[in-house]
Amino acid sequence: HQYLTPDQFAAKFGQPDSQIQNFENYFKQHHTQVSIYPGNYLLKVTAPLKTLAKTFGAKYHKSSTSREYTTTSLPASLSSQVVAVIGLYDTNEKFADTSQAPAAKFPKFSSKPNLKLSAAKFSKQYGALKFANRYQLNKLYDQGLQGQRQRIGIITTNTGINDKNPLTYWKKLGVSANSQRIHKIYVNDGQKITNELTNLGVTGNEAEATLDVEQAGSVAPKADLDVYLATSADSTESTNLLYYNDFATAISNDQDKQVSTSFSPGIELSKNWADGSSETLSQYNTALNMLFEQAAAQGISVFSATGDNGAWAVPQKKPSNIVTTSPYVTLIGGTTLPYKYRINGKNIQVKSERAWGDVQYVSKCDANTGIIPGGGGGLAGLYPTQSYKQGISGSDIFNASSALNYGDAKYTVNKQPKLISGTATGRNLPDVAGNADLVTGYAMYISGDKVGYSEKTKKVTRKPFKIWNISGGTSFTTPQIAAANAVMNSGTNTPIGFWNPQIYKFAQQSDSPFNVLDSTKDNNNLYYTGQPGKLY
Repeated sequence: HQYLTPDQFAAKFGQPDSQIQNFENYFKQHHTQVSIYPGNYLLKVTAPLKTLAKTFGAKYHKSSTSREYTTTSLPASLSSQVVAVIGLYDTNEKFADTSQAPAAKFPKFSSKPNLKLSAAKFSKQYGALKFANRYQLNKLYDQGLQGQRQRIGIITTNTGINDKNPLTYWKKLGVSANSQRIHKIYVNDGQKITNELTNLGVTGNEAEATLDVEQAGSVAPKADLDVYLATSADSTESTNLLYYNDFATAISNDQDKQVSTSFSPGIELSKNWADGSSETLSQYNTALNMLFEQAAAQGISVFSATGDNGAWAVPQKKPSNIVTTSPYVTLIGGTTLPYKYRINGKNIQVKSERAWGDVQYVSKCDANTGIIPGGGGGLAGLYPTQSYKQGISGSDIFNASSALNYGDAKYTVNKQPKLISGTATGRNLPDVAGNADLVTGYAMYISGDKVGYSEKTKKVTRKPFKIWNISGGTSFTTPQIAAANAVMNSGTNTPIGFWNPQIYKFAQQSDSPFNVLDSTKDNNNLYYTGQPGKLY
């Protein structure tokens, strides 16, 4: 826990000032603005698009497979030092990737909470105390630890946020509903563009960002929240770039010792990789991983949701990931708490906490794709098996249940699934998991305007709404765990920092704080399932 400041990181791992000066000189000669992030290895170059294209020698190409990409060319003395040029595209082509996709898809709501309950009872049944009591965070609350002097970073893309929503939520749970706790950091196009985006009506991205703030701010009721808002005017910047700029700002600012995201632009899915971009999938993830290495060196804990579609990010035969699987990020999955309900005409009982995979009763199924909810997880091959997982029983081997069949671009339930076992190397995910099932989920609140357009009157319509719902997803669990980290940090002299080497060490101890989910019979996330007697 001997952490570095950004300046110390720069001195030990960054480029020398002379090399940075060479880059600055070149870019200034081409009439561009250059900013150097603390850490001395990341430069942000800003100019009109035509100027950037000329400066970087950008050329647009279409491959034999119809994939589109942009190449760049810098002087040899500079290009040999470049890992990736992110977010550039040729001026003759409109950048294709304007989508914004939360890693944990904002799900439809399952039911309504009882608003007549007192704050304490409401929190125990639907909110922060439900999480805290289940996972022993209440023991730290009893010591007076609630996230004092801590800041939690929330990473978003292409969205704004209305403070009234988390304040209403916190008030209902009986925690500090002080607007001064929320700090908005405008990473890309500034407050004006973000406000314009918000005025277009409530989007799935805004709802996602809102629930992140609601959950983090209620689990750590005395922590501040820094919401990193990277928006793009007229969709001129890719979601990949917005996501990267968010993390670059948060990590170089070094004021949030816990950073959480439920967003992902699909950065490990080659099938969905943005056409026209100047960075390849491999280059982007190498550059992103460098940011997370800096975070670890500075004592910042980074948490990312693994998604809500089980082992599949998109419909395809092979399991896939859309979230970063960087070994320097703690990846958060989902579980189901014990319950007994009648659902869709079936009596369902879950006797113990298990991995979240909804195949038993299919409470919600996408009619077009057949996708069924479940905690994201699996085995990713972009990174090798991490040193902190070597020797952990269950790593590099797997059990999988063929619970779903794939055909005609959609899934159907396999009534006679088989168990598949094998070995592989790579990044196992998630690292930890917590309650994320919609059936055993949490309350959230969202309000705003539903904006539409009338073809008949040729006018924009606005209809205000307010909704309390019970929902679920790893986008609840992730900010909750980031907030739990803030609570723990409020009782330590130095930050906990990078979780993964620590938690895998703890998991091997006789007094391990973790519950291993190793049953093959009642414990799968729609594909990967438990391994009896194994730690992972």
